[in-house]
This record gives sequence, structure tokens and C-alpha cells, in this order.
Amino acid sequence: MSSPDAAPDADRRSQVLDSAMATFARFGYRKTSMEEVARAARISRPGLYFLFSSKEALFRAAATRTLKQDLDAIERTLADTERPLPDRLVDAFDRWAGRYIGPLAGDITAVIEDNPHLLDEITASAPRRFEELITSALTHASPRQSAIPTTQTLISASIGLKRQAPTREFYVARMRTAVSLLVR
Repeated sequence: MSSPDAAPDADRRSQVLDSAMATFARFGYRKTSMEEVARAARISRPGLYFLFSSKEALFRAAATRTLKQDLDAIERTLADTERPLPDRLVDAFDRWAGRYIGPLAGDITAVIEDNPHLLDEITASAPRRFEELITSALTHASPRQSAIPTTQTLISASIGLKRQAPTREFYVARMRTAVSLLVR
């Protein structure tokens, strides 16, 4: 049985991880200090070090949590078979990449991609899991042999659009077009 203090501690840890990811996205890994994260999380620097032994441990925990939350949300979105598949796919791509576009979004994807040496397997396993989720959703509508190249093409389109999209809305509109061209 957990202690009565476990829930507040978990909430505090979650708040710190959210603040850390936002700070890392804003300044990048190298330019982010533990002091800046502590300030953003409204916690003392010693309190932050009590929760996380180092900036690397904090970054690893924050990035892992962010990717897991995204993948869990994507899995729920794609499983909602009451909605049309194209809408679910666009929403999944928006969660994976679109929400990280724009001047206020902070580039969480870039800070994660720029520091794979700090994240172990998660930088490879998360994109693989995303690809599996998309392929699985497409397999329900078409044979697996056509779902795989469709998934790979949509992911390539997403990567290209993310690099050129000035806004999240632009990205979503173009992904909607890509999905409509490839998914019937």
C-alpha cells in the first residue's frame, strides 16, 4: 500500500518533468541549467537534485515521459474506431509532430533528436512504436503489404512538412491532404 504522501510526490514529480521538458525545448539541452529548471518548476535547486541526481537523469526522465504520453495518446486516438480512419491518422500525426510546430511550441522533437546519446533506446523505440501504431491502424483498412509503404510515406510526408510548416494549422492541413491521397 502506498503512503498518503505518494500522490503529492507523484504530482510534484510530474510538474517538475513538465517544467523540465518545456525548459529543455526552449533552450536546448546544453544551455539549460538545473537552476533554470528549478525556477520553472518552482522548486529549490536542492529539491530538484533530491528528485533527480543530474541534468542527464532529469532530461532522460522528462523525454521518456513525454514520448510515452504521446504514444499512449496516439494509441487511444487510433483505437477509436467510431471515427473515420483519415481523421484518426491526422490526429495521430498532429500529436506526434504537429503540436510541436510554431513559435510557442518549443521544439521538443529537436531537443530529443539532438541528444540521442542521453536517451538510450527510447529515441529508436518511440518512432518504431509510432510506425507500428500507424501500420496497425492502416492494416484494418487494407492489406498489411500496402499498409507498410503507406505508413512510411505518411511518416516521410510528416517529416518534410514539419521542417517547412510555419504553423501547426499549416502542418495539419497538409497532413490531411497527404492522408486523403494515400488512405481510402
